[in-house]
Order: sequence, then structure tokens, then C-alpha cells
Amino acid sequence: MKAFAQSGKERLRCSESFHRRLDSYALAAGAAGVSLLALAQPSGAEIVYTRTHHIIGNGGSYQLDLNHDGITDLTIQNKYFHYCTHTDTYCRTSEALTAKLAGKNQAVYNVYGAVAMKPGMRIGPGNAFRGGADRMVYCNPVFSYPSGSWVNVKRRYVGIKFKIKGETHYGWARLSVQVALPLSITATLTGYAYETVPNKPIVAGKTKYDTFDTIAGSDLPSPTDSVAGAPDVGNITNTANAASLGVLALGIEGVPLRRRRAF
Repeated sequence: MKAFAQSGKERLRCSESFHRRLDSYALAAGAAGVSLLALAQPSGAEIVYTRTHHIIGNGGSYQLDLNHDGITDLTIQNKYFHYCTHTDTYCRTSEALTAKLAGKNQAVYNVYGAVAMKPGMRIGPGNAFRGGADRMVYCNPVFSYPSGSWVNVKRRYVGIKFKIKGETHYGWARLSVQVALPLSITATLTGYAYETVPNKPIVAGKTKYDTFDTIAGSDLPSPTDSVAGAPDVGNITNTANAASLGVLALGIEGVPLRRRRAF
């Protein structure tokens, strides 16, 4: 009878210990669940992508409406410029491909003008933006080679900051550009997209939300490549450790399990 009572007490202690560990696991798993929920996209968030194919030849232009609200956000202009001296003894013609931003809209730029962004680069508050007209390519017969970061490129992106109902949104326009001397520029617009959430960055070439970036085209860098401005996904990989929370909740008794998992 004494042995039976002692056995019952031991079972009670084991049960209490088990429930304490179970409660610890539940708290830890609940915390992990909150972290996973924090990674979810805001309600109604999406990337709106429009596929197109429009050739902007010599002397042509194209008015781009990113969000299809009837308002031009960006004009890609391919224009000739003629210049003569005041005595008309010397005249020359040049050609420029330019990204003209409407209103207070802006494009990602550097010292060469509008940046020809690579797929996977981030477009958002951390970029340098400028409004007005940002040059993409400039051809002048006086010079032996055209200037600008869009000379003979394929599937590059103009990063755009624009307004929807007074709020800032980010988007991109994808173009390929061919330049032939002395004066011939041909730009082909093949798609554009924007982020519906105000102030939320977008990735150049990204067309929808996914666990991993879905990039339009086959020129996406390898996941092991270092991409300037690529989004930080480090916090996502950390959630993979949530599965080990049950072992951690066991405390000192879980040490043998952790050692087995290490080999």
C-alpha cells in the first residue's frame, strides 16, 4: 500500500512536470505564431503588373500610366535636338532618350541620369530620386560613343516614385534599348508594375508576392549572388528554428535531444 502511494506521488510529480513543459512549449509556439503572422502581407496588398510591348523609335514617345487611373505618371521620350550657331555656319543634330516624370513624380538616378536598374534591386525610400527629365541615352555625332547607363541594355528597369491620391507609391518600368551610331535609338517597353501599399518598397522585376521573389524574365541573379539593394530576408529564415521550440521547452531534459539533432 505504501509502495502504491509512493508510485502515485511520483506519477503526479511527472504529470505536473509534463504539464509545465507543455505550458512552456505552448507559450513558445504561440510567440512563434505571432512572428509568423507579422510576416504576412497587409490586407489588400498586392503588386499590380501590366505586360505590354511598345516600341519607342526615333522621334517617338510613350505616356505611361502605372496604375491605370487615366493620369500619365512617366513619359519615355526619344527626341531629336537641332542646334545651329547664331550665324548658321555650323549646325548639328543630337538624339536623347529621356524619362520625363509628371508633376512631383521622381525616378531613381545617378550622375548619368535615370539608373538602368538590374532585376532584384530594391526601389524604395533608400534610393536617390530626382524629378523632371532624367536622361537615359544621349547620342551626338561629335562624340565617338553615346553616353548614359541605358546604352544597349536588355530588360532593365526605371525605378519610379509617384503619387496616388496624395500618397507615395513605388513602381518600375522595364525596357530594352538599342543604340546604333551615328543617330538611332530604339527603346522597347515590355512591362511595368507598382506596389499598392503606400511607402512600401518594390523589387525591380517582381510581379507578385511569393515566399521567394517572382521575377519577370530569365535574367534573375542566382540566390547566392550579391544584389545591391536586394530585400533582406534574414528574418524569414530565422522562423525555421520555430520547430526546435519544443526541445527548448523541455529545459535540461531536452539537452540529449538537442545533441542528437546536432549530428
